[in-house]
Amino acid sequence: MINYLIAASCLCMLVLAGCGDTDIQMATGAGMDAVKALALSDRDVLDIASQATQSFDKQHTMAPPESPYTQRLNRLIVQNFQDGDVKFSYAVHLSPEVNAFAMANGTIRLYSGIMDMLGDGELRFVIGHEMGHVVKNHIRKKIKLAYAASAVRKGVASQQNTAGDLARSVFGGLAESLMNAQFSQLEEKEADDYGLFFLKRGNHEPRSAVTALQKLAGLSQGQSFLSSHPDPGKRAERLLAQLEGRALPIEEQKQDILKRFRAFLETNAPFLFKEIKKYFPAMA
Repeated sequence: MINYLIAASCLCMLVLAGCGDTDIQMATGAGMDAVKALALSDRDVLDIASQATQSFDKQHTMAPPESPYTQRLNRLIVQNFQDGDVKFSYAVHLSPEVNAFAMANGTIRLYSGIMDMLGDGELRFVIGHEMGHVVKNHIRKKIKLAYAASAVRKGVASQQNTAGDLARSVFGGLAESLMNAQFSQLEEKEADDYGLFFLKRGNHEPRSAVTALQKLAGLSQGQSFLSSHPDPGKRAERLLAQLEGRALPIEEQKQDILKRFRAFLETNAPFLFKEIKKYFPAMA
């Protein structure tokens, strides 16, 4: 609760510094939005994801059921695929842009540009990669950050000045913030590992993951895919090392580190190890 109050107070201090030129109602709403950003429930996140998806779908031409792109996508993926509590749905935006994205509610969107560029196995990897961002909860974090950013924009927009006019012109760009926000390198690696796992689980050629990233590495600078994803060439090398037995997936690396730490404590500090197990069952 203290953190929520601090966030709201900081935003209010920002927008009320010149209260003579401040839209108090909008500033108050911004402060409340900042608090909400810290307290978003899973249901809230899924609702925001659904709204953002609808916004993007309206901005693009969707491939109809009879489109060769939709028919190809249907051949590549089972439409009702589910992983845990996440049920995925897939569609294509008719755009020459080389890109793909996912939303926290399981929505996967491919652009026709990336479908023109990649083979079937390579597309399966891209789809699996985007699914990985959902399964690993990366997008939930992005939504909370984007929601907080929209609260800041709203706070600035409450100022009756040029800066406020500028902020008002971009207020409501929550969906855009989600698209432009980058994943961390660790998150991209985890999503790549899931994409590779997705290929293996479907008994598809795993090296398609490597060739997909190699092709994407050849894109010209300025492509939105490159601006929102770390170097595909290095990511291809990492996956190739896994396939050749020279590296471990991120999840296995974490388990290996935990295993070694547990063994160290058990041998050198058994009393401490016993106490830690009470609070961290994963150490048992």
